[in-house]
Amino acid sequence: MISVFGAFTPLRDFFLALGSAAFHGGAWAFIDAITRPAQAFVATGKQTKQLWLIILGVAAVIGLAGAAYGIGVTSILPVAAFVAAAIYLADVRPKVKDFPKNGGTSSGPYGPW
Repeated sequence: MISVFGAFTPLRDFFLALGSAAFHGGAWAFIDAITRPAQAFVATGKQTKQLWLIILGVAAVIGLAGAAYGIGVTSILPVAAFVAAAIYLADVRPKVKDFPKNGGTSSGPYGPW
């Protein structure tokens, strides 16, 4: 892309920042999804852990490509990567983080045993 007198510089910088945000958000979400138990995703009514790991892994790679190579301003991929990471962090993570890591608790009806 050839810019005339820097006409596309603010837009290019915006997509570069969006790619960086997609990479950092996708990487954080991917690492968070790895640490959550697989049964938490199904029990909370979200997709499977494997599907979320694939989605977030692809989002992190696309975000890295957008940040490192400056994917063009006409590319929708960094936007999609950012949205995928945002959906996980805003919708899925709050539900699965409350799920116990061992799949159950040792507490009875009146508190811990």
